[in-house]
Amino acid sequence: MDLLIIKFTKSSLSRPYPQQAHLMILQTPSYVQRYPVVFFMLALLVVTALSSSVARAEHEGKIQILLLGDSTAEGSIPRLIKPEGPHLEKVLEQLLAAEGDLPATQVINSTLSGEYIDRLFSSGRYDRDVAKLPGIDYIFIRYGLNDRGRLKDFPNEFPEDFHQLLARLRQDHPDALLIPMTVIPFSGEEASKQINDLVRGVAEKEKLEVFDIYPRYAAELEKGYNMLNYRRYPLAKVPEKYLALVKPYVHGESVLVMSNELDGILGHLPGWTSDRHPNLAGYNVIADETAKYLAPIMRMKTVE
Repeated sequence: MDLLIIKFTKSSLSRPYPQQAHLMILQTPSYVQRYPVVFFMLALLVVTALSSSVARAEHEGKIQILLLGDSTAEGSIPRLIKPEGPHLEKVLEQLLAAEGDLPATQVINSTLSGEYIDRLFSSGRYDRDVAKLPGIDYIFIRYGLNDRGRLKDFPNEFPEDFHQLLARLRQDHPDALLIPMTVIPFSGEEASKQINDLVRGVAEKEKLEVFDIYPRYAAELEKGYNMLNYRRYPLAKVPEKYLALVKPYVHGESVLVMSNELDGILGHLPGWTSDRHPNLAGYNVIADETAKYLAPIMRMKTVE
């Protein structure tokens, strides 16, 4: 009689379930033949323990920080222009590590361009990407820009959706500190004020503190209105004489430039700087302000 043994070994801890199973056929000892049921139950307990231990390995020993939001948090275009980054989540990890007295962190950027709270649920993304994440300690929530454009009754529907999201997060991540955020300057002062006032109203009812990112980002824009946004311009609108110049910056049907390197030549084109999404400099501002906000909270949690 032969016995099938499953041997687990650990591989890279960057994967959600970093175990590898190796199958081995060994000669069955006589005591196993006498007590097969007992041996099977013991083997099952060992396999279960190993599997659960490995599944937790990704978050053990590190503070887990989850980011939820839209394109102004995702950074899809900066990732396209400069894939190696470093991008928002990595910079935030580095800034918190630079404090010197804080636990190690892992920042999970689960944001998506075009997303609003209702779509987060209706698309199934919440259940797929958020609900089952293990060991989450802090959740930053930044929605409102797309909600305002998509919802028919934004002043009433947005707070309802936000309350629903907070309820689900409390249910699925009961140990996490929920941190609603204001939006960055993007759609004009009036629109931003409407969104941010609603966020504050929700937070007040939920007895949560708001992380107000808006003032810092606005202050940085005072140093140069276009210094924190990338340039995205239709290739079809670029004058023919500049096509050779922009060729290294072409992605599909758009010219994508991280910052101001072509402004001196193409800045006169109508709409050249109209896209207000953050570039890497903009995300660095967000990361820096987030680290300044979170570091004292983490210290208090450590003392507790």
